[in-house]
Amino acid sequence: MKEFYLDYAATTPLDDEVRQFIEPYLCKNFHNPSSMHIHAIENRKAINQARKKIADAIGAEPEEIFFTSGGTESTNWAIKGYADKHPELKEIITSKVEHKATLNTLHYMEKKGYKVHYLDVDAFGLIDLKKLDQTINDRTLMVSIIYANNEIGTIQDVKSISKICRRHQTKLHLDAVQAFGQQFIDLQDLDIDFMSLSSHKFYGPKGVGALYVKKGLEIEPLIHGGSHEDFHRAGTENLYGIVGMGEAAKIAANHIESSREHYQKIQIDFHQKMKKAFPDIKLNGTPCGSNRSFNHLSYAFKDVLGYQLHFQLNKLGVYVSTGSACASNVIKPSHVIEAIGIEEAYQPCVIRVTFGKYSKLEDNDEIIERFKKAYHELKD
Repeated sequence: MKEFYLDYAATTPLDDEVRQFIEPYLCKNFHNPSSMHIHAIENRKAINQARKKIADAIGAEPEEIFFTSGGTESTNWAIKGYADKHPELKEIITSKVEHKATLNTLHYMEKKGYKVHYLDVDAFGLIDLKKLDQTINDRTLMVSIIYANNEIGTIQDVKSISKICRRHQTKLHLDAVQAFGQQFIDLQDLDIDFMSLSSHKFYGPKGVGALYVKKGLEIEPLIHGGSHEDFHRAGTENLYGIVGMGEAAKIAANHIESSREHYQKIQIDFHQKMKKAFPDIKLNGTPCGSNRSFNHLSYAFKDVLGYQLHFQLNKLGVYVSTGSACASNVIKPSHVIEAIGIEEAYQPCVIRVTFGKYSKLEDNDEIIERFKKAYHELKD
């Protein structure tokens, strides 16, 4: 039975070019980049080259890129690190549809005495820009917003958000983990202060990410120790992860236009056929072709449970994600689904379908047939 991987928002496979690029660093080029002999110095150069590749991909300077273990650490560091440098600012603004990396960091900050404003979103998952403007005050530490939502695919109007923050002289952190490789990001045009990235979302290695910190900003290290990352992030560098991330970032940036065309063709065709197969289905988030991730579809079904449909699809070789969790026999929608306020009858069954570079347009018909089979097996 042919299998169909439709969970690219969860993680992507390692790109073949990236795999070949990092192979020497897995065995032969093993030397610690902090040592002073020739092989170590070569590895230090490789890290600096990777830093430049990522900087070039987002319109930043190499010295503004700091490597981390992934998007979660980057987001923790942006919020906690900047807070430690500015203890007089005790309010933070975010939205109700953020990734758990942000929300749980902010719950921690609340325990430390911070006041966090959780902005409501509309039915598409978009924040109210006027409300953001009204909420910022002279006690605001920063605004932290997800660029492209991992659950429903909605892309926030980050340029307008940035303008509001600049007008108030308030710092802005973007969680761009799902956006990089999907959206053109040029920090010469998009004026922000911090941005989180994660390698495994754009066909790089797992366990490595980066935080962009705008030049001139002071941020306290999250991990203390040696002088690594210009005294900002201690610990021996994940050498092959870093060089792999740099190469993956370069490839993603160079192919963003062709990737968009590839994703859009599949997305639009799939959505049209799903609507025909399931007339009552609801698309969560913004419509296709608007401010939505090009590889992302989130559907709500009525009269079935998400984990059951997910299980049936899994048996049929279709691998997706569900937006509802089952605990103690109670079906609870995710915080994102609750925030956008979809009808109660649809909340128990949310399925996320995300495409990638290895997805094929010609597979859509077979995938939807398996969706129909899985659904009707539950209904019959």
